[in-house]
Amino acid sequence: MTDVRTPSSEPRSPQVTADGGEPQDSPAANAGWLRWGWRQLTSMRTALILLFLLALGSIPGSVLPQQGADPSAVQQYYAAHPGLAPWLNHLGLFNVFAAPWFAAIYLLLFTSLVGCVVPRTFKLAGAARTPPPRAPRNLARLPHSSTYTSALPSQDAVEGAASVLGGQRFRLRRSEAGGSEHWVSAEKGYLREAGNLLFHLSLLGVLVSIAAGGLFGYKADKLLVEGQPAFADTVSALDEFHPGRLVSGSDLAPFSLALNKFTATYLTSGESRGQPADFNANVTYTSSPGAKPASYNIRINDPLPVDGAKVYLIGHGYAPEFKVTGADGTVAYDEATPFIPANTGTFLSDGVIKAPDASLGFMGVFVPTAISVGGTLESIFPAADNPAVSLIGYSGNLGMNSGVPQSVYQLDTTGMTKLSGSPHLLQPGQTWQLPGGKGSITFVGVKQWVSIAITYDPGQVPALVCGILALAGLLLSFFVRRRRVFVRAVPAESGTGSVVTVGGLTRSDASGGFEEEFAELAAEIAAAESGKHPEEGA
Repeated sequence: MTDVRTPSSEPRSPQVTADGGEPQDSPAANAGWLRWGWRQLTSMRTALILLFLLALGSIPGSVLPQQGADPSAVQQYYAAHPGLAPWLNHLGLFNVFAAPWFAAIYLLLFTSLVGCVVPRTFKLAGAARTPPPRAPRNLARLPHSSTYTSALPSQDAVEGAASVLGGQRFRLRRSEAGGSEHWVSAEKGYLREAGNLLFHLSLLGVLVSIAAGGLFGYKADKLLVEGQPAFADTVSALDEFHPGRLVSGSDLAPFSLALNKFTATYLTSGESRGQPADFNANVTYTSSPGAKPASYNIRINDPLPVDGAKVYLIGHGYAPEFKVTGADGTVAYDEATPFIPANTGTFLSDGVIKAPDASLGFMGVFVPTAISVGGTLESIFPAADNPAVSLIGYSGNLGMNSGVPQSVYQLDTTGMTKLSGSPHLLQPGQTWQLPGGKGSITFVGVKQWVSIAITYDPGQVPALVCGILALAGLLLSFFVRRRRVFVRAVPAESGTGSVVTVGGLTRSDASGGFEEEFAELAAEIAAAESGKHPEEGA
């Protein structure tokens, strides 16, 4: 009787179902599902799908304003789309790169690439040590083959062919010395797999670099008005601060910066009239306390590098100067007030002036190049060629001592009284004497403000390097062909010399070219054994 046993490496569970399979909740069944899930996650198809989803998820971060990059633009989007904006915010589309769903795609892609790259690394390392396969017995069956007669014995003919192939940097494997068969196998194109692996490793490096930027980097925003004192790069002085997971306020670069002058030029003719031509923010900065001040011109795509961080110019606008005098003649407000553009094409802007010491508040519209259209004040050009401001005044309690935080760009008129029925128009140098002896407000002049982004991203340069390496690896995997050439020699029937057969094949030749390469190699092998140059002929 024959004893049939199940191999010990695949033990059967003592519990089986009616059809002989494993129970659904058994450890073996669960392990099988886990192995299946891991294979699906680490497959190339899943990695490509996740990469596509990552690119697709990044689109809202480029199209919609982001809270971390431009909070004022997010507020403007809320004002322009009051019904849609809350839904977009609920989906995390105003802070895409910090949204949980984006992090989930990112982590799954990272895991998929690790599970794909690590096994391939060991596989490539093993393949690099593996010699080419033995030469097939019938080389004429290969896609490319050539046969010729040689005056040399079989062993010498094969050695001559091996010398030619070795000179072409093929990796060789010869038949056993003293054996009855004489052949040589040659293989070339291992850089294709190396390029494929380099692409995956570099893509993994890009993800690691992005993660390093998210952990150790930070981003901050600050609004600067021309002529104001320099601000120090501290958390309390910044308008917005978005640190990485492992960053605190003490990690900020200890520089200070002041805006001297901002210049914006616009096209004055043609269909593109009013479009920006150039932006230039001239600043004075010190890299650290006590350091010598230096100046720099920050332009679009030309940030200020200071102490490892970069200062970018991301926005600008107008800051009309106002002087508010109370009923007793005391100056209660005297400074430039940033107005936020409501129309980025003409820079018609909205703003608020708050003078709590005089119990006065104003809501205003600033018009850079004013023109009256049907009794409505509009701007026809973004430059301040004919500046004017339209103000509505209020008196009473501004509610700034109530303990409830207020936006500097909004005026709470709940406990206030409107001073006039219609807006009051002012041009630079003009003063509005408020009714009831409440005081006055003077439109002194116009300054400009800029919005800067201070970023520190330690993963930016590594991500760039890894991106270049990924492109190099992709090019290698596309243009390098894995090909094999075999040479086998047998004694001629005449008893002198040998019959040599050369065969070749390639694993991938989508771009073509191996047929010509094989023909040249076969001709060079035959010519080397006959002592002639391949181009000399018979």
